[in-house]
Amino acid sequence: MTADTFAEHSSDRARLLELIRELAVVRKKVTLSSGVEADYYIDLRRITLHSEASALVGRVMLALLDDAGIDFQSAGGLTMGADPVGTAVMHAASREGRSIDAFVVRKAQKTYGMARQVEGPDVAGRPVVVLEDTSTTGGSALTAVEGVRKAGGKVQAVAVIVDRSTGSKERIETEAGVPYLFAFGKDELGLA
Repeated sequence: MTADTFAEHSSDRARLLELIRELAVVRKKVTLSSGVEADYYIDLRRITLHSEASALVGRVMLALLDDAGIDFQSAGGLTMGADPVGTAVMHAASREGRSIDAFVVRKAQKTYGMARQVEGPDVAGRPVVVLEDTSTTGGSALTAVEGVRKAGGKVQAVAVIVDRSTGSKERIETEAGVPYLFAFGKDELGLA
């Protein structure tokens, strides 16, 4: 990584963190999709679907994966949280002249049409990364890993924007047998 690239990556990361703190952290009692109660909610759709933040998500996640030495040709995850993350990574890679496709994993395989669970360019035989906006139990990412593997994709890693520090990393690395990476920990968001 050149000094200019490092500075750009640091600037992107700092601005994305600022936007997450400002737009996505909601401090109130909520029940998460996992059924777990929390005193805050991290609504990353306010980031991944935001005009400025989306481009930052793509660049930060691509840099995270590159810095970890993860080689992949396609990125995506369980619909809906991962959809804009995969698209952002695809666009960030394209701006660098790289060809990385995006894919979407349905919760269940379709029973009509092409009867696919993984939509987009075929992942069979390709190295892929499973993405998620945030993870509490790792369940969504594990569902995506399973669907991608059934479709013949070779999962290289799971990467999330924000890790809630609730055991997802350990569960995913144990059950899926791949590295779990995250761009930000909840401590960076000022959450206990």
